[in-house]
Amino acid sequence: MITTIPSHKERFSITISITAKRPFQLGIRVYDPRYANSCYFRRKATFNKTGAQRDFIISLPVSPEVLEMEVYDKRDDEDDAFEITNVKIKKMPPINLWATEEQHRFLEFAIQFAQKAGYVTPGFYESPDHEFLLQYLSKITDSFGKELITPARTHRKIPRVQISQRLFKSYTIPIRVAILAHEGCHWFLNTRSQTGADLCGIKQYLDYGFPTIEAVYAVTKVFGGHPELVGPTQVERTKTIVDFIKKYKANA
Repeated sequence: MITTIPSHKERFSITISITAKRPFQLGIRVYDPRYANSCYFRRKATFNKTGAQRDFIISLPVSPEVLEMEVYDKRDDEDDAFEITNVKIKKMPPINLWATEEQHRFLEFAIQFAQKAGYVTPGFYESPDHEFLLQYLSKITDSFGKELITPARTHRKIPRVQISQRLFKSYTIPIRVAILAHEGCHWFLNTRSQTGADLCGIKQYLDYGFPTIEAVYAVTKVFGGHPELVGPTQVERTKTIVDFIKKYKANA
């Protein structure tokens, strides 16, 4: 089931209520139909019982002119496994981002790039004021030409970020924003600490209104594809982020 949404670049959320007619696996995608790899929301959920009900909140703090929302059964092409019982659209409040003017400018630039990263070609992308530079590479490699698993990396002292197109194309726009906010915080804070950059970037990301679960995905997605690299450091890093998000939501 595909629904067209005239979003007009507005900030809003969609709450969609689903009732299962039989056990099935739900998929939800919200995307810009004009461009490839431009997904603003992607989620799956398993309904194990007939009659089970769940609400899904789709936060869209940024949007293009038009969106499409697809709700479907991931294991079947038919739409007879579920019923959409309610859809509620609500305007999101104004952005309440506590950051410096420089951080504001970078985040806006990062969001604009995240929205087009799925279809633009590799190259250099500079902010309108020439303050920040993104180097979009087909992939990030080390000095021996071996591909690195990191989706982005930054110079700690200058506002320049290298980004892997191969990895970024597969991510949702919120995940791209979370990653870029993290990278920006490395030079805003002048720190090598991953956790410090995580918490700085995630706070900016959440203040802007992006969904919380993608903030966790941004940290875990890369390592999910390379379980051999997961160790105590990554586990503790994820736990710190989850705890931070819980406290943030409790105080919101």
